[in-house]
Amino acid sequence: MTALFYQIINNIEKITHKNYKDFKKKLIVLLEGFRNANDIDNIKVLRNKLESLLDEYKVDDKTHKPIRAHLKDLKKFLHEIDEIIHDMEEGEEKLELVDVIKKIENKYRSIDKVKESKRDKYKEVAIKKKTISYEKEIMKMQLELVKLQRYIQETGQKVLIIFEGRDAAGKWGNIKRFMEYLNPRSSKVVALQKPTEQERTQWYFQRYVQNLPNGWEMVFFDRSWYNRAGVEPVMGFVNKKNYEKFMHDVPKFEEMLIDSGIKVIKLYYSVSKSEQADRFEERRRNPLKQYKLSPIDQFSQQLWKKYTLAEYHNFKNTHNEKSPWTVINSDDKKASRINSIKYVLSLFDYPEKISKSELEYDTNVIMTAEQKIRSLKDEIEKGADLFAEK
Repeated sequence: MTALFYQIINNIEKITHKNYKDFKKKLIVLLEGFRNANDIDNIKVLRNKLESLLDEYKVDDKTHKPIRAHLKDLKKFLHEIDEIIHDMEEGEEKLELVDVIKKIENKYRSIDKVKESKRDKYKEVAIKKKTISYEKEIMKMQLELVKLQRYIQETGQKVLIIFEGRDAAGKWGNIKRFMEYLNPRSSKVVALQKPTEQERTQWYFQRYVQNLPNGWEMVFFDRSWYNRAGVEPVMGFVNKKNYEKFMHDVPKFEEMLIDSGIKVIKLYYSVSKSEQADRFEERRRNPLKQYKLSPIDQFSQQLWKKYTLAEYHNFKNTHNEKSPWTVINSDDKKASRINSIKYVLSLFDYPEKISKSELEYDTNVIMTAEQKIRSLKDEIEKGADLFAEK
């Protein structure tokens, strides 16, 4: 059923007299399959895709008569889908939802709230109040992400969130919290390895384009085309000509993505030099984190100033009103996670959204690229050249 769904959604772009009969037959099979499975979410996605398809057609006197008949039939079918959705929603039982925040509170019981006769079944431990508050707050934000994903599915939106930052800045830890409770069928993480020999012969953006979101999908890029603005020039993996071409091309490339209907959100995680050093040491010592160490990590501290210069030029050249950067101070991992999610949620209006005050993010954690540019300008050496020979 899923294969048929994506075959229809991804391959049918134009209704013709030749393909309509087969197209309609597949739609009916698909709808019945979803209906029998009580899968209202995919029925809504199907409805939204058909609406988008119909919106592309402007029926007038020049429209061929068979096509007009097919479009009329498709509108009737769309109305039937709306009725099915209405009946399914009316027939849904009003379930009493689990209070997941309350479950966290129950997870940590004060010893004086446990009956003395049962205390031997418990182990007395000390948990910081701050830890409990964090777990409750992050769960609350993750619940909102689930609501947001449902809205994106129902409206057929395409959302791309780019996570950038220096090594050990906390990109993956944040992505993990974003993704934790989302439906993997309509969300994915893209973390590309270094380009293959074949990919090196391609247009620079080509391998990223094939991973962009489809309609109703959220995609999280763990690093992105911005490797060319950071790691590559610092480590000498790109020459000045190709670097400058990238800086010239990327605003236009992102403008095309946005104009095509993709919502692009660019997050940059900013870590201090001392915190980065502590995290590298933790990676070296902790066998569960050693996989995070890369050969490049050893140069991150040595080349700190050069990375700072690359950051400055990146923000100066690729931050704009249409595709802005948002910078997250990530020395405090927990604060960066909560405030990142709050910031992203604040960019959308979706049903059953919590109050605006509950989504207020800490401006000491979330800053604009303009603020970052001003601070970086004070750090870099005057006249420093990213491509100067050593």
